[in-house]
Amino acid sequence: MENKKEFFLECYQLGIIKFGRFTLKSGIESPFYVDLRPLASDPKILKRLANYLLDMLPLDNFDLICGVPYAALPMATAMSLESYLPLIIKRKEAKEYGTKKMIEGIFQKGQNCLLVEDVITSGKSLLETIPEIENEGISVSDIVVVLDRQQGGKEMLESKGYRVHTLFTISEVCSILKEENHLSDDEVTRIDDFLKGNVVKFEEKKRPTYEQKLENAEHSVAKKLLEISIEKKSNLIASADVITTQELLDFAEKVGPHIVALKTHIDIVTDFDPDKTILPLKDLATKYNFLLMEDRKFADIGNTQELQFSYGIYKISNWADFVTSHVIGGYDSLDCFLNVGVVAILGMSSKGTLTDKNYQEEALKVAQSHPNVIGGVSQKQLPEELLLFTPGVNLSDSGDGKGQQYNTPEHVFRNLQTDFMIVGRGIYKADDAEKAALNYKIAGWNAYLESLQT
Repeated sequence: MENKKEFFLECYQLGIIKFGRFTLKSGIESPFYVDLRPLASDPKILKRLANYLLDMLPLDNFDLICGVPYAALPMATAMSLESYLPLIIKRKEAKEYGTKKMIEGIFQKGQNCLLVEDVITSGKSLLETIPEIENEGISVSDIVVVLDRQQGGKEMLESKGYRVHTLFTISEVCSILKEENHLSDDEVTRIDDFLKGNVVKFEEKKRPTYEQKLENAEHSVAKKLLEISIEKKSNLIASADVITTQELLDFAEKVGPHIVALKTHIDIVTDFDPDKTILPLKDLATKYNFLLMEDRKFADIGNTQELQFSYGIYKISNWADFVTSHVIGGYDSLDCFLNVGVVAILGMSSKGTLTDKNYQEEALKVAQSHPNVIGGVSQKQLPEELLLFTPGVNLSDSGDGKGQQYNTPEHVFRNLQTDFMIVGRGIYKADDAEKAALNYKIAGWNAYLESLQT
């Protein structure tokens, strides 16, 4: 693909950026004006733009694509044609006749939509668009933008947990234009001064420290988890998706020094034995000071969950410190988990999940009010009284091609303000699990410390 600079200069010839004095919609006088709509009139450029935008993205993560009306609609259409991602159309306003829909197209609840925007300034138009898409049961995790005016919109959206991918920034294009003698030094200085003085302000509440969360924690398991985190300087939970007792114990021995909890799927262990599997595992948890998290994902009526929790061959109640549970059975279904903590499944990281916006809101109400719940699994920020557990964390932020969407430690701690990151394949599939666990421990702790500064 051609040089990015050369591509921008071709776009520039279409008059997409003008310099002078322009009054914006907000009433602010700007030294430049951006209008990318002329790009839609040049099919070759529009096609190349679509491919540039697609090249920045993990396409396996998305089921749909949508352009913010109206300028980004032809861009999203071109991207749909190039990627074969189905296009949905968001109206500016609902029709007063017919179906009166805000979102047009063929889609299903639980699908993940890539949002396309031409220019981002304050991010207001995106914040208006996203809820209307999510109200249809479609999730939005990523936004791709052609040009960032660098006035705070990108940062504001990222603070709310969205990943924002930008092709160009205004500083970058000004640098290109200066090199080509299309802008003078004085004009560039005037633009820089404008940007410094016109950043959109947004309130971002600082995240509480682990010490502050410990002070306010009520559940004994939440307190223990936070105490271990502070002592070991770790926020890492390793997922042990292995199928034999020996693999499980070997894995726990290797990662134990670096984790706050080991997440198990005990029902996949093919040679499970209470004495040979659980007793040595509990000894390792004591030796290395970590908790046992059984990722059972209970999802039934309370009576059935109580039987699953306390009886059968696994007798989870005898050894797990905390468990995961859906809240689809309602508030009372969580009463059976006495003496352990519950991590409520509020949202899932897989593509096509059915945990839509309405479900998440109702599930959160249950999680906030039930005394057994210590936190939730979610891809979004949670209220401070709940611990946030974020799965799908990987040092690379691409998907796995099977619907799993990965998040980097930097993203989940800075933007989602997670408390504990859950890492699976990045550790147990590594050639050296112990080294990988140490790397994730360091990355997670540094990401947490950096998130305290933003």
